[in-house]
Amino acid sequence: MSVMNDKWIRQMASEHKMISPFEPYQVRKKGVISYGTSSFGYDMRIGNEFKVFTPNGNKPINPKRISSVVFNNITASDDNSVIIPAFSYALGFSVETFSIPDNVIVIVIGKSTYARAGLIVNVTPGEPGWKGQWTIELLNATPLPMCVFPNEGIAQCVFFKGERPEISYADKIGKYMNQTKITLPKVENFNV
Repeated sequence: MSVMNDKWIRQMASEHKMISPFEPYQVRKKGVISYGTSSFGYDMRIGNEFKVFTPNGNKPINPKRISSVVFNNITASDDNSVIIPAFSYALGFSVETFSIPDNVIVIVIGKSTYARAGLIVNVTPGEPGWKGQWTIELLNATPLPMCVFPNEGIAQCVFFKGERPEISYADKIGKYMNQTKITLPKVENFNV
């Protein structure tokens, strides 16, 4: 298995629409958290819609039956940040839509700018054959409110190429295939 470089990422985005919209080089502007293609990865941006967790009593959160009522929906403009309360979290989504090749897995890691401020960015791997926008968890690990800036870099995608698996995410028709915007947890009910 090999980690793929900037040349390969640009080629896959251009010829196979692996990332759209796509920035072929890293965008570095004053006052903006960088995004775009780096040496061995792609720094994706976070969109402008967020679901910010708002506790409602002392009932436990059940990931099998999470309700959208435990979130405040916030849409931010490019020049405004979204505030995540202390020791709380929010959900966002990637600006970019991804189409992962059948012989590639993508590991996503939070950007150091946010990590150094106390924001933990969690994104599940991009399995071979998966398509969609990533739902991104943003955990504020600090005792103070945290600012997150829409349409700026949030996490780096690292692409690993290997042999195609026997069954890809597309083959098994994964439950998060073709997701757009923020997608809450889904649990499949199988009849046995």
